Amino acid sequence: MDIDGFWELVERSARETGTRQARVAWLKNQLSGLPAEEIVDYDVWFTVCANRACSWDMYAVFWTITGFGSSDGFEYFVNWLISRGRDAFEKVADCPDRILELPEVQRLFELSKNFSHERTTWGRDGKFRLRRVTRIRRELWPSEDYPKFESFAYVTFEPYKATGLETDGLGDAVRARGVHSKFPFLTYHAEPDGEEWDFADEAEFARRLPRLARHYGLT
Repeated sequence: MDIDGFWELVERSARETGTRQARVAWLKNQLSGLPAEEIVDYDVWFTVCANRACSWDMYAVFWTITGFGSSDGFEYFVNWLISRGRDAFEKVADCPDRILELPEVQRLFELSKNFSHERTTWGRDGKFRLRRVTRIRRELWPSEDYPKFESFAYVTFEPYKATGLETDGLGDAVRARGVHSKFPFLTYHAEPDGEEWDFADEAEFARRLPRLARHYGLT
């Protein structure tokens, strides 16, 4: 399986299913019909793509959009980015600031705007009286829209085991191809690309991620 075959499976899984759970099941089913070598191919290309997106600037994007920093969360965010398909991934992988161009991210911002409704009642004398905040739904973003997709990275495990090989050997097979994952994030053997920087430094943020800075009012 080459890189084109990898992306074809990723994108078909989106076209032919309606939920993330169904998508994972579809990929497992497709991979189960392949020999072990091609399953390793898929995992190799997934790892190569994830490595491309493992950078300090991409982590800043994740941290800003989701509102928190997390090693595991960042990995699941990168999984989600890959799941968006080749065009979206290529647009953002080497230029994280273009994340705002993705329709999925624009939808997240719209959902954030509509998350709650605020109403203030004032007294006749013009003084503050009562403020009510009503949430439209229980969560800021529905689970199907949330920018993380942990299980998307695990679709090769069961198909690989079904070939009669041990699941633990899948990682070894990928590394034998010369591909080493940069995840888990921020471990001693897997540093992200680029230089670490202070995300709270607004000037540096605006220099590195100008579009995102403008969106959040930092410039």
